Amino acid sequence: MNTVALPGMLRSPLNDDRSQASRSTRIWTGLAVAIGALVLLGALAYLLPALGAPIGPAGVPSHVSTDPSNLPYYALRSLFRMFTALIISLVFAFLYGLAAARSRRLGAVLIPLLDILQSVPVLGFLSATISIWLVLFPGSIMGVEAASIFAIFTSQAWNMAFSFYNSLTSEPADLDEAVRLMRLTRWQRFWKLDVPNSMIPLLWNCMMSMGGGWFFLTASEMISVNNRTLALPGIGSFVEEATAEQDLGKVGLAILTMIVVVLLIDFLLWKPLTAWAEKFRYTSSQSTEPRRSLVLTVIRLSGVKDLLGLVGHPLADLLDRITRPLGRTGARWSRGGGRRRASDLVWWACLALIGLWGLWQLDRLVIRPLGLGEVGHVFQLGLLTFLRVLILMVVCTIVWVPIGALIGMNPRISRYLQPLVQILASFPANFIFPFVTMVFIIWRIDINWGSILLMALGTQWYILFNVIAGASAIPDDLLEMSRSLGQNRWQRWKTLILPALFGSWCTGGITAAGGAWNASIVSEVVSYGKTELTAKGLGAYIAQVTATGDTPRIILGVAVMSIFVVLADRFFWSPLQSLAQRRYSLT
Repeated sequence: MNTVALPGMLRSPLNDDRSQASRSTRIWTGLAVAIGALVLLGALAYLLPALGAPIGPAGVPSHVSTDPSNLPYYALRSLFRMFTALIISLVFAFLYGLAAARSRRLGAVLIPLLDILQSVPVLGFLSATISIWLVLFPGSIMGVEAASIFAIFTSQAWNMAFSFYNSLTSEPADLDEAVRLMRLTRWQRFWKLDVPNSMIPLLWNCMMSMGGGWFFLTASEMISVNNRTLALPGIGSFVEEATAEQDLGKVGLAILTMIVVVLLIDFLLWKPLTAWAEKFRYTSSQSTEPRRSLVLTVIRLSGVKDLLGLVGHPLADLLDRITRPLGRTGARWSRGGGRRRASDLVWWACLALIGLWGLWQLDRLVIRPLGLGEVGHVFQLGLLTFLRVLILMVVCTIVWVPIGALIGMNPRISRYLQPLVQILASFPANFIFPFVTMVFIIWRIDINWGSILLMALGTQWYILFNVIAGASAIPDDLLEMSRSLGQNRWQRWKTLILPALFGSWCTGGITAAGGAWNASIVSEVVSYGKTELTAKGLGAYIAQVTATGDTPRIILGVAVMSIFVVLADRFFWSPLQSLAQRRYSLT
């Protein structure tokens, strides 16, 4: 009798490492893991008192010290914010993706809304929420810390939610049938199928989210809204201050610190996770060169998995029993056809009323005070930024799709290039903005064109990482079949590789486009010392009105940006995603 294995049940080629290791090896690896855990706990204990420190009589500082000896401490503060935001983003991606994929009505609203949210600039979120965070934590620096973490979250969450949603809507039919036969509850289905099936693309998007968080670190740690500047200790605020002082030496030291941090994160986190995630590949044959990680091997040899299982397995069984009444056994959450037409009409009527109310508020708060002339001017600026985004998307697709496919399909090449790609993507591109701005000034490069390059430095990686994830997930069986049929390189790309990557490219493209709109805020207005270069565009408009606290114009800028994003989603990205699911899904 044939059996079907769910992705979460696949056996790793390294599962037997511990049984083959000597006793002394197991002791030393266990000691190494224990030391690592103690270091992590010690760093948290060192940081937590500063996070809840009271605000002094002078209020929140508007500047930070640029003494290079502070850089290690600043790096710890920035890392704490980044990983806190990443964990929150992961939970958000699970909840949002499930709601959008499992409910036809919610999906029709949540996916366009997600596209809008990822394009709303970080400064737009900050200007609307900074007062709320300060009220929630009165008299404590925690309010500013929460605002900073929330700002980083808004640069990380959207592409992860898109990735999880697309994984849910393209689950293999045979695995869905296996879930039905095994009569798993919805809770069990989530952990046995939904999460494992999404693991590889979700992991790569987590890496990309870290890169997106670094990109907006300066805006998140040096918060300038409503004519106020709130500065938090961190690498981003250090670079902002050093740039204002025109001290490129200190900027270089911050960049060196960042390189060390990124290398450590890659070695201690991303390499182990990518090697571990190989067991979730949907294929009937094992890769000839599985990914390996020294850190993952040490963890496996240490026996920490067995210790965690003593607590984890009983807890998992308890949760299974608790959640069993919440869903029918073996049920699939269908997005079904045209049932409940009357309730559908009520649902859409409610949405229409909400939309009309929003338009009335927009007219009352923005259009009437500013006039139609200002609205038309902002739409013209939006068109200029849209053209920059379009050029960026075309160029990045041509450049990175072949490179991403090469990295994802060739384990040998991936072994050498994947760390480099992760470092480049995780490195905050805006840290080198001062150097690029200086080049623009010396060479007299028009910032209206130069801003495209600055936007690309932070957003091109969305396409590359999703293409790598898509290429990594191509079953080895299909590649072997292509070789057996004697297909040449062009035929293989035309009939297998490009169709298999199409869905991943759509996910990367829609997140890259939204990220490009967001990045326009920091790319269309750049400065070096007292010299400021400003491009004509919607990003520069929003940055300028946010700095002055002009609420009607902030709302207008964000609204116009949202309109452009919705139109692009409706007439371009949605048809492409439907085509990818209908014709180019491997499963």
